[in-house]
Amino acid sequence: MSDSTVTKKDTTEKTDLKSLTREELADFCSELDLQSFRGDQIYKWLYEKGVSGFEEMTNLSKDLRSRLEEIAEVNRIELVRRQESSDGTIKFLFEIKGGYHMESVLIPDFDDDGYAKRLTVCVSSQVGCVFGCSFCATGKMGHFRNLSHGEIVDQVQYLDEVAREKFDKGVTNIVYMGMGEPLHNYDAVMESTAIISDPETLNISPKRITVSTVGLTKQIKQLADERQPFNLAVSLHAADDEKRDEIMPINKSLNLENLKDALTHYFERLHKPVTFEYLLFNQFNDTPEDAEKLSTIAHWIPSKVNIIMYNNVEGVELKRAQESRLDQFLSILTDNDVTATVRRSRGEDIDAGCGQLAVKEGEKGKSIAD
Repeated sequence: MSDSTVTKKDTTEKTDLKSLTREELADFCSELDLQSFRGDQIYKWLYEKGVSGFEEMTNLSKDLRSRLEEIAEVNRIELVRRQESSDGTIKFLFEIKGGYHMESVLIPDFDDDGYAKRLTVCVSSQVGCVFGCSFCATGKMGHFRNLSHGEIVDQVQYLDEVAREKFDKGVTNIVYMGMGEPLHNYDAVMESTAIISDPETLNISPKRITVSTVGLTKQIKQLADERQPFNLAVSLHAADDEKRDEIMPINKSLNLENLKDALTHYFERLHKPVTFEYLLFNQFNDTPEDAEKLSTIAHWIPSKVNIIMYNNVEGVELKRAQESRLDQFLSILTDNDVTATVRRSRGEDIDAGCGQLAVKEGEKGKSIAD
């Protein structure tokens, strides 16, 4: 292929505006000799209004819209399947550019009168995951690609529309606990949190945004040094290196000692507590000894522990802990002055475990394994 051919292809390839940061969008408009405010106008159309094309950007002239149509595009995620649980949880399977599939979940929390007092969106940050935790359906997929910040924000925008239609209320909380390791896609995740919390767009407070990680220590320190304002959750799932090695391969290179160092740095910089997420597996990590070790970890820095009752995944030997073992485990944490809550499985009747629906669709349609 000649250089001239490459040049011709590059100049005709359209720019996906939802892959550009706000600063890059301003630069894009500057290169077109547009007035500086045009970048802000387009940004608001993309992230406040959630438009799908230039014809909807009605405060831009027809000539400008036609010009943008020729050189740029607005890619949005496309719904493939929607499943609704008896408990109100709604799971969405989306297709993105390249034919890949990823998931999002809308989780309502109802009061005694049946009103949705809180609506949480669980978003994905990658198609698949490179870290291969043994209990995770997403980990069985392998890793295909990172999502752009636009594709992450799209999930929130789409589910916010559904929430307003179904519950007469917008999304209140965001958790980055879907498919993928958020801090492995650091730049896109940081950009997406900035857009989601922007008062000019979805205006969801950083205090209501939680980013989860399996323990990427370099990125945890980076969060601290950049003073990122959202909440941090650490997917712990075992309270000693031996058991964590067994179920989370990342621990072999980034063990608990490394994690403690990173979290100490995080708290010293931000003075913010963290949440330790702990999937409770039957007769694996639910012993009194495990509870004592977890209590020690919980006192590294100010924190709380979120015990998660596992959503069983087909083909995974680890199973949800028994209620009697949960009660004993919680009692030991309480005796050790650990703040602990229990998160019950949601949407088990609709494959709501992370990655389950995408794996099924991929096995059926081969669209995630190209």
